[in-house]
Amino acid sequence: MTLTDPPPVVGLESPATPAPSAAAVPVVDVVIPVYNEQRDLAPSVRRLHDYLTASFPYSFRITIADNASTDQTPTVAAELAAELDQVAVLRLEQKGRGRALREAWSASDAPVLAYCDVDLSTDLAALLPLIAPLVSGHSDLAIGTRLGRGSRVARGIKRELISRCYNLLLRGALAAGFSDAQCGFKAIRADAAAELLPLVRDPGWFFDTELLVLAERAGLRIHEVPVDWVDDPDSRVDLVATAMADLRGVLRLAGTLGSGSLPLGDLRARLGRGQPTLGGAVPVGLGGQLLRFAGIGVLSTALYLVLYLLLRAPLGAQPANLLALLATAIGNTWANRAITFGVQGRRGALRQHTRALVLFGLGLALTGGSLAALHAAVPDPSWSAELLVLIAANLVASALRFVLLHAWVFAGRRGQH
Repeated sequence: MTLTDPPPVVGLESPATPAPSAAAVPVVDVVIPVYNEQRDLAPSVRRLHDYLTASFPYSFRITIADNASTDQTPTVAAELAAELDQVAVLRLEQKGRGRALREAWSASDAPVLAYCDVDLSTDLAALLPLIAPLVSGHSDLAIGTRLGRGSRVARGIKRELISRCYNLLLRGALAAGFSDAQCGFKAIRADAAAELLPLVRDPGWFFDTELLVLAERAGLRIHEVPVDWVDDPDSRVDLVATAMADLRGVLRLAGTLGSGSLPLGDLRARLGRGQPTLGGAVPVGLGGQLLRFAGIGVLSTALYLVLYLLLRAPLGAQPANLLALLATAIGNTWANRAITFGVQGRRGALRQHTRALVLFGLGLALTGGSLAALHAAVPDPSWSAELLVLIAANLVASALRFVLLHAWVFAGRRGQH
């Protein structure tokens, strides 16, 4: 069997049929969301168009979704649409990658909807394995993964660490079963998109994650494709701003899922996938756990700051931080064990408190490192500056603490007595 002679597919156009005219409905609509990409847009679109024309067995369209570019990107996009068959342009007057994908996918008539980043960091050879399970009806969504077995990735240690920590966060806070939420290489069946897109609220970078989590909760089948991926050294993504927006998105989505306000059961019934897999189960009582954890965290942080101020003058900044953090960490672990996660009795207590020492080490590294950075930048900072830095570091440490308490320290013991 050759690439140009695949078997018939379920419900969609067979790739063995002759190429349709430009006016015909394509099988696949590949969206490229762009913002101020006047330099990279033309070579990337031509490269993608050449690949699809020469090697892709399904009819296609490439849609350039320009979300409020202020440079020459709209002009370049219009020239490409005039020059190349199967290239279209959608102009939006507001920024946001999620907004661009929502609008482009909602307006498309193709039965399979995909997108890839304009830098084409993902090897295009993975495009057919991404699309084929959706065309056949085997899966509802497909994602490229840089973290799966068989993936080959070239990128810096900072981006690698951020990506792995983020996906660990999703597994802990949202019980996500997919391996890579952020790879800019995804596809979805149009019938699934029509049901899911009205439920996705985020217009920015968290759009992908929210879409995948909701799909998983609704019992939809997500196919993962290991990809070859090369980091774009000229990427203009603001990592800090994106990370903070993603954290806010995780907390918002966790609260929404915990409240049970989304009609995921109805969606599961309409799309006919039955019950969700174990990996996609909603964490029981997650909303309540977040509220209890937050309450304990506020009390712990207040006590920590009081102890720090009492110890700061006689001991100095770093020793005061160590002792204050150690004292509150012990009480925090006990309270979260009994109150947040409902674990009582001695069974597993030693293992859980030993693992909690790792969380103490993370908190100490974050707070102590933040203090050291402050003192390096300002030789004699005020105590109020130290407190602000410690509060910020504690917020980050608390987010990591909840994820690891949920996913690791008390995993398998929640609600047991």
